[in-house]
Amino acid sequence: MTLGGMPYLGNLRYEESPSQIYLQDLFNSVVLKDIVKRNKVRDVDQLERIIAYIFNGVGTTFSAASISKYFKNANRVMAPETTMNYINYCMNAFLIYQVRRQDLQGKKLLAVNEKYYIADHGLREAVYGGNMKDVNLILENIVFMELLRRGYKVTVGRAGAKEIDFICENKKERLYVQVTYLLASEETIQREFGAYEPVRDNFPKYVVSLDEFDMSREGIKHKNIRDFLLASEWN
Repeated sequence: MTLGGMPYLGNLRYEESPSQIYLQDLFNSVVLKDIVKRNKVRDVDQLERIIAYIFNGVGTTFSAASISKYFKNANRVMAPETTMNYINYCMNAFLIYQVRRQDLQGKKLLAVNEKYYIADHGLREAVYGGNMKDVNLILENIVFMELLRRGYKVTVGRAGAKEIDFICENKKERLYVQVTYLLASEETIQREFGAYEPVRDNFPKYVVSLDEFDMSREGIKHKNIRDFLLASEWN
């Protein structure tokens, strides 16, 4: 949850200090320079600021226009088109992944306010810190990457005012996944399970969290996140 899953960390036995140094070097000398060199980026400082913005807001919805507006308020002018170009450079380097939003009622993809996830959340911790402070977002990132590894096409679901973290589809199946840290209050339980109220189909629906005891209800399956990630199949 802090250092991520880069394979080389196994050689370092996940010791915090050398692991963070390795991840910082990976970010600076491989990822960042690769993006800058390959795309001939002139404003490296602005690229770094955009990456920091996305890393800080992992799993939250925003658009290139909203990022540009944020920088404009901080007296850093950048056109939305340039911002989107920089984001595309990061996606082409497999540093981040874009997830589109899907209107479940209109059955169409939405053109604005995508979500972005990081290829490995350990990079976020090493460069910017804060993974345990934002543990809910990190758990969401972990689940998203596992969904990709298993070959699912992933979108974010919207039905009216409600949002479902992940709609997951492949040639054989479809499932829905809600991710949260802990179901520690009735309000949280109602929010996470209640996200499925507008969804009328019979595909599997999950709420995953770090809670150890099963809180499944009304056909919606609750799973401990470790058990969910290690399951051979989801049905």
